[in-house]
Order: sequence, then C-alpha cells, then structure tokens
Amino acid sequence: MGVLIIGILLAYLLGSISSAIVISRLMGLPDPRGTGSGNPGATNVLRAGSKTAAALTLAGDVAKGWLPVFIAVQSGYFPAWMVGLIGLAAFLGHLYPAFFGFRGGKGVATALGVILAIHPLTGLLVLATWLLIAFILRYSSLAALVAALAAPVYLALLHPEPWLIAAAGVMALFLFLRHASNIQRLLQGTEPRIGTKRPATDRHH
Repeated sequence: MGVLIIGILLAYLLGSISSAIVISRLMGLPDPRGTGSGNPGATNVLRAGSKTAAALTLAGDVAKGWLPVFIAVQSGYFPAWMVGLIGLAAFLGHLYPAFFGFRGGKGVATALGVILAIHPLTGLLVLATWLLIAFILRYSSLAALVAALAAPVYLALLHPEPWLIAAAGVMALFLFLRHASNIQRLLQGTEPRIGTKRPATDRHH
C-alpha cells in the first residue's frame, strides 16, 4: 500500500506541472491564465500565436498522463484498480495543480495520455474521435466531450477491465464538469469554432 501511495503522489505531482504555463514562460509568451479563455491548455496557448508552443504544451500534457500509468502497467506490480487510481491522480493533478494554486486546465490531453497508457488502441480511437468531430463540426469543446464519452465505451469493447472503465468514466465526468460553460455556449450557439479568436473578456476555468 505504501508503494501505491507513493505512486499516486508522484503521479499527482507530475500532473501538477502545467505545460502551458511553463512553456509560455520559457518562450516569452503571455501567461495563458490571463489571456483568451484563461485556460492553461494547448488551445489557449495557440491563441497566443505560437503553434510550436501549443504543440509542446499538448505533448507535455499528454505525456504527464501517459508516463505514470505506463510505468505502473509495465511494472506488473500494480493491479488494475491501482493503475486506475494512478491515472486519476495524474489527471486530477492537471485539473487541480499543487504548484499553481489548484487552478488548472480542463484535462482533455492528460486524460488522453492516461487512456493511451492503459490501452494504446483505445487511446488512438479516442484521438481519432476527437479529430473527426473537430474536423467536421469545428468545435474543440464538443469534440472533447464526445471523445470523453467514447473512451469508457471503447475500453468496454476492447479492454473490458471494470476498474479501468470506471477510471475513464470518472475522467469523463470531470471533463463534462470542466466544460460546463462550453456546454452552455454550445446550446446557445455562441461557442467559438476552431480557428476563431475568443473575446479577451471571455475567461473561464
């Protein structure tokens, strides 16, 4: 149990490293928490005008969800329920980072990293789902919500381990909660599409 606690703590601390904030500082870009949507994530970093910074942010957010779960899975030491808890710890670290006043991002990329480590094919299908919805409808938030719902379904079909399906379901629930304002705007028809700039006054977390 001590190893599990250490694994959860390390996963949470890794998840607490905000790729968006760190990369923006290193590249001399505005703090993403104070521009655009106010969300420290790759999409908002992209609004600052740097595709490179956005790509690095995305890679960092995926990696911090993937790495602790990958290590847990490959070690062979942790049963499925422990792997699920470690994945959730990394995900919650991104949402509520200890290093940044517990005000984090929405967790889409980090959740993807967790799923990729749990079952790579499922992770690729989740990514493909996001890309398909985003390409057709041009709403990043809607693509994220559909992909979040799809993740536990794909796991149930391809890797039917109840604890891991439950972990994916919990992440999906948090993703919906974090996207509450996006859902409201989608229903109102005011959600900005991919490629359009968000008003500076429209900040949410």
